[in-house]
Amino acid sequence: MSEHSSHGAAATVPIDITDPVNAQILAVSEDRVQGFQAEPFVEISRLSGVPLPTVLERIRAMLAAGVIRRVRQTMLATNLAPGALVAWKVAPEKLDAAFNYMFREDPFSGHVVIRSTDAETRGSVYRLWTTLKVPQGFSLEKHAEYLREKVGADSFKLMPAKNLFTLGVGHVRRRGMEPGARSDELGHVQDTVVVELSELEWQVLGPLKREFAVDEITENPWAPRAAEAGVPLEVFLDTARGLNERGVVGRFSTFLEHVKPSATGTRVTRYNALFHWQVPPGREMDAGREVGRHYIMTHAYWREGGPEFGGVNVMGVAHGTEKETVLAHKAAIDQHLEEAGIPIGYTNVFWGGRSEIKPSEILPSAYREWCAREGLDPEAMRG
Repeated sequence: MSEHSSHGAAATVPIDITDPVNAQILAVSEDRVQGFQAEPFVEISRLSGVPLPTVLERIRAMLAAGVIRRVRQTMLATNLAPGALVAWKVAPEKLDAAFNYMFREDPFSGHVVIRSTDAETRGSVYRLWTTLKVPQGFSLEKHAEYLREKVGADSFKLMPAKNLFTLGVGHVRRRGMEPGARSDELGHVQDTVVVELSELEWQVLGPLKREFAVDEITENPWAPRAAEAGVPLEVFLDTARGLNERGVVGRFSTFLEHVKPSATGTRVTRYNALFHWQVPPGREMDAGREVGRHYIMTHAYWREGGPEFGGVNVMGVAHGTEKETVLAHKAAIDQHLEEAGIPIGYTNVFWGGRSEIKPSEILPSAYREWCAREGLDPEAMRG
């Protein structure tokens, strides 16, 4: 087993995700700690049954080694900033440069993926896919048009989410999952209405969502963040709890490096599939809630693909280490939809290739700073 000298400690600490204790921690810490927690690592210890000192030691070691990509309090950005999944039509010779620009130069593009289909299909000319958020008050369309000009894309398709039906990662607990495994309950419907925040809430939100460095993985991680926000700890905690009650706080999560091999050579997952379904108009909510029941789905949402993508209106993402297994999960969902009386008019799979993931910036102040760097008038970029 590969091991790593833990941060500041002489003893070696296992960092592989297959280590039983690490797997026990990660099965919780990836996506089971929902909402805001005043003591998030204490909560991971409680839910995993692993003693707190071991939880802190293992997460620090995995983060230092790059097995864990980042540790952060996620926010439900769909309720904090207008956003969309964006498909970009880019000439093949410009594809890598466009990918690099979106990932390295645009703080508001999150997931950046080059996708392909198994055969030439409707929409297969759209190879570059990104998620895009722009802070409140600014225009998603204007920002996308600016990016189109910067990378020389031929065109783009914005696909905002109308509703979400599942949102979570949990790659470790999904390993070995049987196709068709699903909840008895329908997927939870989450709307995408943008919530307006007070000045204090924005002041707290910035430090709240920033990812943690290795030495910040402690029993009480929020005191330094309160100091960063310039407010007493209790004000910081109360404001964060208020944000949680308003439905804009996601999960506290340890994000694994799930695309590239980890420092130990282990791949968390190999195949990243974006599933497309076209269901009859009026059945999108029913179909999305059925798709959202399947445990393999890390994301499921109602998005309108339009004629460029065969009129698809339900989409979702699944991951796996074997392509055949991912397709078996897709077939099980297709069958489930048919059994639920929801006909599928058209379906497709877009496979992920080169991929990079970063949180999209959502602070209005960050957008104004970006405009200054780019030589843009922020007022001209407003909706």
